Amino acid sequence: MQEAKREATFDALVVGGGIAGCEAALNIANNGYTVLLVEKDLSIGGKMILLSKVFPTLDCGACITTPKVSEIARHTNINIFTGSEVKNISLNGKHKFKASVLKNPRYVIEEDCTGCQLCEEACPVNVPDQYQYGMVGRKAAYIPFTIASPRVAAIDIENCTLCGACERVCPTKCIDFTQEKEVWAVSVKTVILATGFHLFDPLRMPRYGFGSYKNVITSMQMERHLAPTRPFHTVLRPGDGKLPDRIAYVLCTGSRDASVGNPICSQICCMYSIKQAQLLMGALPMADVTIYYIDIRAFGKGFNEFYEQAIGMGVNFIKGKIGKITEKENGNLILRYEDVSSGKLQEAEHDLVVLSVGVLPNQDSQIFFSDRSLQEDAHHFIRQPDSLLNPAKTSIEGVFVAGTATGPMDIPDSILSAGAASAEAISYIIQS
Repeated sequence: MQEAKREATFDALVVGGGIAGCEAALNIANNGYTVLLVEKDLSIGGKMILLSKVFPTLDCGACITTPKVSEIARHTNINIFTGSEVKNISLNGKHKFKASVLKNPRYVIEEDCTGCQLCEEACPVNVPDQYQYGMVGRKAAYIPFTIASPRVAAIDIENCTLCGACERVCPTKCIDFTQEKEVWAVSVKTVILATGFHLFDPLRMPRYGFGSYKNVITSMQMERHLAPTRPFHTVLRPGDGKLPDRIAYVLCTGSRDASVGNPICSQICCMYSIKQAQLLMGALPMADVTIYYIDIRAFGKGFNEFYEQAIGMGVNFIKGKIGKITEKENGNLILRYEDVSSGKLQEAEHDLVVLSVGVLPNQDSQIFFSDRSLQEDAHHFIRQPDSLLNPAKTSIEGVFVAGTATGPMDIPDSILSAGAASAEAISYIIQS
C-alpha cells in the first residue's frame, strides 16, 4: 500500500493522548499556541477514561475525563491524530524539530461519521474487544467504546471479510476502503512526551494461572466489571457467569519482583485494589473480599484514611506472599501463601482471584530519536536529569516529559507533571 505524504507546522507536538498528554496539550493551546496531539489508539483519554472511579475520593473517572477530552476535541488550537504513531523525531537546530508521523487509515471518513453504530449492527464478524480486555466481543466495524473521543467508527481491516454489509447500511456513505496510510512531516518548536505506561502481563507468572484458569482475572478486567460502561450488569465469574462470593486480590503481581524484571513498587496497585474492594462491597454486599499484600503503601493525601475505611467496611487484609494458585474442578481457586504474621504456610479457597498488576515503562519513545540522545533511567523510564528543580526536563533540550513516562504515579501527580511540562514547553516556545 502506497503511503501519502503531507506536511504541517505546529508550535508543539504532544505524544500520547492519556490524561497527562491531554492536560499538557490543553494548557499549551489555552495560551494561544498550536498543538498536534498524537495518540496511537483510536480515542484520546488513555486508561483513565476506562476506569470506574478514582481513589481516594471515589469520583467517577469518566466524568472527570470526558469534559476534558471534549474540550480538546473542540479546541481550535489542537489538531488530534488518533490511530497514529510517531516514527522519528530529529532536531534541526534550536527550537526546530522535525517529526515523522504515520497516520493509519480508519477506513471511515471521520468528518462524515455520525457514530450511529449501524455499521456495527450489520457487521457479521465477531472478535475479542480490546477495550473490555477480552471479556466480550466486538464487531470488525465498531465504535471503540461508548464515550470514545472522537466517537467515530473504525474498520478492523485485519478481521474484516470485505462483505460490504457496513457500506450498505451507512447513512452517510462514510465507509472508505480505499484509504491509505499517510506520512506527515511535522515541524514543531518543542516536544512533550506523555507516552504513559504498560501494565504487567501476568502470563509471565504462570504459577498464578492467568490464561489457564478462567476465574483468574486482572485488575483492569475487574475495573471494567465495575465501570458504568461495563460489559455486564454486575460482577460475574468468567468461568460460569455466577456471582462470586469469595474474591481475592493478589497485590504486587509483577511489582517488587526482580525475577520478572520489575524490582520497583508500582505505587498505584495498593490503592486501586482497595478502591475496587470498596466498590465490590457495594456491588456484592454478601461477598467476602480478601487482599493479600506484602506491604500496604498508602502514602498520599487521604490514602491511609481510605485504607482504614476499607477495613471498617469489612475488607480482609492478609500480609502474605502468594506462592501458587491451583484450580479445583468446580472452578474455585486454592491460594497457597506464606502468612507473615504466623510464619506458616497456609491455603485459602476463593471463587474469583484478581491479580493487581504493576506498572512497566513504555519504551516507545526510545525509537523516536535515532541518535539515542533520549536517556533512560535504571528502570527504563525516561530519565529526569533534575527531578527536583525541573522534573519535566529530559536529556534533550526542548523535549519535555509528562506523566508516567517518567515512572509510576497516580492521576493527580500525572496532571501536576503535565502542568510542569506544559509550562516548560511554553517558556521554550517564547524563547524561539
